[in-house]
Amino acid sequence: MIVIAGPCVIEDRNTQLEVGKTIRELQDKFPEHTFIFKSSFDKANRSSIHSYRGPGLEKGLELLLEVKEKFSLPITTDIHESWQAEPVGEVVDVVQVPAFLCRQTDLLVAAAKTGKTVNVKKGQFMAPWDMGNVVEKLKVSGVKEVWLTERGTTFGYNNLVVDFRSLPIMKRFGVKVFYDATHSVQRPGGLGKSSGGDREFIPYLSRAAVSVGVDGLFFEVHPEPERALSDGPNMLKLEDFRILIGKLFELEKKVRELWSE
Repeated sequence: MIVIAGPCVIEDRNTQLEVGKTIRELQDKFPEHTFIFKSSFDKANRSSIHSYRGPGLEKGLELLLEVKEKFSLPITTDIHESWQAEPVGEVVDVVQVPAFLCRQTDLLVAAAKTGKTVNVKKGQFMAPWDMGNVVEKLKVSGVKEVWLTERGTTFGYNNLVVDFRSLPIMKRFGVKVFYDATHSVQRPGGLGKSSGGDREFIPYLSRAAVSVGVDGLFFEVHPEPERALSDGPNMLKLEDFRILIGKLFELEKKVRELWSE
């Protein structure tokens, strides 16, 4: 399996390195799986204009590159505007397109032209079968490889619901499919000027995704989620992540053995 993990947003160098060190240790412990470090240099869709967004492109890429080189980890980050694709593509191994922007043609084309794998979060407003058009836009634009990530669907106000049928449906496009275990428990705008979340359900939903069958998992993790500058309520504590990922790998092995019989 492929595991994408890291803080929601780049807060400071120490947090980046602490999380990067943990992910490197997990990579060494589970060499049969692949870990990718993730963090955002800018959170362009925060609820409030006063919320922390990140250090920006230049400083953010500098800190991401340090994690990549210090811990020998592949890295990913998200882009929000087409012009960001080229400089980001020079540093990261996987370019991520955020859920709210998953249909933006110019952004998808720019991401594809980086020559890197492109991971697209399925929009909260999108049916899984409609992601076929997203895949086509990327393939026509010469993308190296496409990944799609399920992160829940809007259900009423300030709530997301995961339809696990979306995982096998999106697999039909011939791409790798991931499950975002932390954003799926988010409550968008649930705290008024920021998003809330229910991290207690992360283990349950991630187990369900592994049982359904996914190529990878996505987690936002933090040493102290309660003090995080973005998405704290739905992020997983770093130490809890260590324990959970081991159990999920055991489950994945048993599921694979069962269904291969």
